[in-house]
Amino acid sequence: MADSNTARHRRTDAAESAHGRPLGAVRAVAGAAAAQEESRALDALIHHRMRLGIVSALAAEESLTFNELKALLRTTDGNLSVHARKLEEAQYVVVTKRFEGRRPRTEYRLTASGRKALQRYLDHMEALIRATRDTLQR
Repeated sequence: MADSNTARHRRTDAAESAHGRPLGAVRAVAGAAAAQEESRALDALIHHRMRLGIVSALAAEESLTFNELKALLRTTDGNLSVHARKLEEAQYVVVTKRFEGRRPRTEYRLTASGRKALQRYLDHMEALIRATRDTLQR
């Protein structure tokens, strides 16, 4: 069995050399493919820039109002509403609406599942960064 594996590796090495690619480059491509596979595991819902901003801001604060989030993220009412609604539908954030006097007040909080999803997302990003750095250092 070992002899057939050795022969197969020699054929692979020869084929790679015949194509003019150094073996290190081939290994780097394989590492990049592994990093790309890791990126597929990312939570696409959180991966969007605006939604990542929302959950990150809410992870740092107990709650934020609509206007506080809008100012912090420098976005429009409509843009914030659309992305916050997606996070609410996924049960990553909870929305509380009330009135203060005659003025509506919408407040957002990160749920436990939202906090776990953000932690998983950050773990995946760290793994992706490590895999990419490893391929660059070869």
